[in-house]
Amino acid sequence: MTINHFQGKTAVIATMHKKEEVIAPLLKRLGIDLTVIPEFDTDRFGTFTRDCPRPDNQLETAKLKARSALDLCDHTLAVASEGSFFPHPLLPMLPYNREIIVLYNREQEYYIWAESLSTDTNYSQAQVKNWDEALQFAQKVGFPSHGLVTITDRIMKGIVDINLLEEIINYELKYRPIVHLETDMRAMYNPTRMKNIAQATENLIQKLQSLCPNCSSPGFEIISRKLGLPCSWCGMPTQEIQTIIYGCQFCNFKQELVVESKTADPQFCQFCNP
Repeated sequence: MTINHFQGKTAVIATMHKKEEVIAPLLKRLGIDLTVIPEFDTDRFGTFTRDCPRPDNQLETAKLKARSALDLCDHTLAVASEGSFFPHPLLPMLPYNREIIVLYNREQEYYIWAESLSTDTNYSQAQVKNWDEALQFAQKVGFPSHGLVTITDRIMKGIVDINLLEEIINYELKYRPIVHLETDMRAMYNPTRMKNIAQATENLIQKLQSLCPNCSSPGFEIISRKLGLPCSWCGMPTQEIQTIIYGCQFCNFKQELVVESKTADPQFCQFCNP
């Protein structure tokens, strides 16, 4: 019999940007109903337009959001997500989107979190000197289904109408030579980011369904990996993964699983292929 720790539970989601539209249907598969607190202001935990800095790193900020949401209600479960955008570690010219989603249980005081990493993002910025440059940028990043932001001495967010965009650009260019234009990365104005949040939620569901063999608690997950898979030619250890270690945050039970491959391809061997 499969244990479902979340059937019939209600969780509050810490969002003001309609993330519940993609997260709620997915968590419903576990029997979790999501509720939104209308007055909850997530902008105080950081904005993509940089007018309010993030109080901590991405994961800790998501945890803080979840805890803060529960301060406004009587529920014991909270869900929060946090996104970031940065250059791809191997291809710096390519933007990378990391989405983290956290489930927090206040009653038992635990967090289970998951992430999604994707190059599927329209994250971009431009300095435009005229309307034609602005229009070209807008078309490149998927406007108007994806919103835009203008930043001068004021910040205009959530621009999804081409007439309004033209009006703003032409007005701002009367007073300055360039206008900073960028994609609006808030979830409700960025369907591409919504897809990545959905993928992070799918990954969270997998963790919530992964139960500890020892105590049946959720969130039994990979905590480390051991390298050293032997080369199929010479038998020397390589940098390929040999075993995966799963762990439980509740009872500290650990389980070591050997990977299916018994040997590594010689191309990964520093002795056969230095």
